[in-house]
Amino acid sequence: MANYLFTYRVPRDYPAVGPEVAAAWQAFLDGLGPNLVDAGNPVFTRQGVGNCLDDTVLGGYSIVAAEDLGAAAVLAERCPYVQAGGGVEVGEITPLNPESIATTADDHAWATQQERG
Repeated sequence: MANYLFTYRVPRDYPAVGPEVAAAWQAFLDGLGPNLVDAGNPVFTRQGVGNCLDDTVLGGYSIVAAEDLGAAAVLAERCPYVQAGGGVEVGEITPLNPESIATTADDHAWATQQERG
């Protein structure tokens, strides 16, 4: 089973707080069950670098375990942002340090050295 990064793309006019928003997110995260590796954190301030979509902004992230990319995408379909006109970018995480999902600068330096041979 691989780990997948879900980056949440929020419609610009999505309400950031409120009981309905909190309830929808809790239901979504609870529904991920044992697939949820790291619930992540929301993003309230942001700045785009490079080519970012104009009609959405970064809303947060989660790390989810799934059998493959297709299965991860099915899990992401239930995200409250998707129903509100936003989206979820799903990407398979390539571990630089097989011991941990968290990496250090040293892990990145080691991976770079391996690529160079």
